Amino acid sequence: MKVKKATTYTLQAKGNISSSTVRRMKAGDSVSTNTLDALCAILDCTISDIIEYVPDQPRG
Repeated sequence: MKVKKATTYTLQAKGNISSSTVRRMKAGDSVSTNTLDALCAILDCTISDIIEYVPDQPRG
């Protein structure tokens, strides 16, 4: 978002992403694939630019 100079307002106004979804993203909670698609469109990027897979830590 910094590189594209996008704010949370940009996400809400241009991407129709709700404030509750923005809060979930900031908290690291799950979001829908529709939200990820909207983020890629707003930020003109690919999915790998905005997410990273981090496996859960093994329980021991």
